[in-house]
Amino acid sequence: MTQVDVRPPAGDTVRGVPPQGGTQGVRTKGLGGNSVGLLGSAVIGISTVAPVYCLTSTLGSTAGEVGLQMPAVFLAGFLPMLLVAFAYRELNKVMPDCGTSFTWTVKAFGPKVGWMCGWGLVIATIIVLSNLAGVATSYFWLLAGEVSGSPSIAALDDNKAVHILTCLVLIAVATAISYRGMTATKGVQYALVGLQLLVLAVFVGMALSKAGSFETSVDFSWSWMNPFAVQSFAAFTAGLSLSIFMYWGWDACLTANEETTGSARTPGRAALIAMLVLVGSYLATGIAAQMVVGSGDKGLGLGNPETSDNVFAALAGPVMGPALGILLFVAVLASATASLQTTFIPVARTVLAMSSYEALPASYAAVHPRFKTPGKATIVAGVATGVFYTVMTLLSEHVLVDTIYALGLMICFYYALTAFACVWYFRRELTSSFRDLVFKGLFPLVGGLLLSAVFAKTLYDMWDPAYGSGSAVFGVGSVFVIGVGLLLLGVVIMLVMQRRSPAFFRGEVLTKETPSLVVDD
Repeated sequence: MTQVDVRPPAGDTVRGVPPQGGTQGVRTKGLGGNSVGLLGSAVIGISTVAPVYCLTSTLGSTAGEVGLQMPAVFLAGFLPMLLVAFAYRELNKVMPDCGTSFTWTVKAFGPKVGWMCGWGLVIATIIVLSNLAGVATSYFWLLAGEVSGSPSIAALDDNKAVHILTCLVLIAVATAISYRGMTATKGVQYALVGLQLLVLAVFVGMALSKAGSFETSVDFSWSWMNPFAVQSFAAFTAGLSLSIFMYWGWDACLTANEETTGSARTPGRAALIAMLVLVGSYLATGIAAQMVVGSGDKGLGLGNPETSDNVFAALAGPVMGPALGILLFVAVLASATASLQTTFIPVARTVLAMSSYEALPASYAAVHPRFKTPGKATIVAGVATGVFYTVMTLLSEHVLVDTIYALGLMICFYYALTAFACVWYFRRELTSSFRDLVFKGLFPLVGGLLLSAVFAKTLYDMWDPAYGSGSAVFGVGSVFVIGVGLLLLGVVIMLVMQRRSPAFFRGEVLTKETPSLVVDD
């Protein structure tokens, strides 16, 4: 399909009204405006997080770290994310730009910090896309085996060639849907997110009805909500890191801001709605699961290492019965598939914005004339995901696992930078009112500091070869090597781009002082 480059000349603007504290808006990029409303934007945020997938893969691990305090840790992980969400909301009001973290940190701290923040988001998203594709592939064959009653069909997932081929097909389908625009994405997401939340509600209801029916069942206690009851600080930080991962992706609603009705306000509200739905789902599911099977490491206990990496596969039959239990398999597949599709939104639009502001090659700013999507950026993201997953799978499954463990470093890196960017950008307004002090200063600052602390602790833990798969490079944990190596790769690419696009890195394209150009609400 033919693509066109709709970037305006440097300095071309769309009329906007300067709000308090700066000028509102973004450089026009040709995206399809008013494609998504409040509900659609919130659904995209929930879908990108993939709540059912996150729960089945982290409920057990979190329970293994903190025991019955798992609900408290879910709340603790929600806190910094909520505080950072306020930073996103305030920045989006004055700069509704699909580049989000990249654009905002450039405006606050300059081109180099902003470029690295954008890189952190892009590389984190590629890692997640690869993981989601792999999970969706595994559950596709697992579900096929359950439906057909044939263990040999389920075992096809163990065939590396079949697994990779299936994975590539799923990536291609997700890329094609995202390529066709926000309207196509929205329609698919309503069904898949609705299915996830419905199945979770059924699971919670049946788990509560069977509480006390198993040897490992535990009576509910309000002490589960006390984070200070975790046995050690090390256990708490490990659980917190897992919890933060469970909320990652809500900011996808913000990267679609230029395609959203009421671009200055709707995405921020949608992000907060998505966060509340997620924390409610996690708390309800975590509490119900602990009540019915406990958090121990024996039998059906959530902390059992033999089942902790896929809790719903172990609990589906005992809690929901063989007939309804298969719905959990369907929900996990739907969750991973839905997230695989929507996760293309932030990476493609961040690349589009970086290209539009000359921080990446101009060709990535090409927008499809009919679908109004960043066509080339979406396709390149899909190809990069397929290549990354194929190479990592063929190279070593341990390397692939360690890459996923390194994801937390990237998440904390760009979220914390965005939070600090909010405080610095609005620094002259913080004394204007109590609201400005709290929402533009205090909340983002605390959120950024909390995520910075998790970043530092994770970096320290990664040095140990025991972290992740247990492999090492010259005595240093491979997770540390991968995490730091990916950030350093970003530095190398940035230096190359600095030679190719000196104007951006001199601050002549998107500066801390010049207005950010805008589209009216």
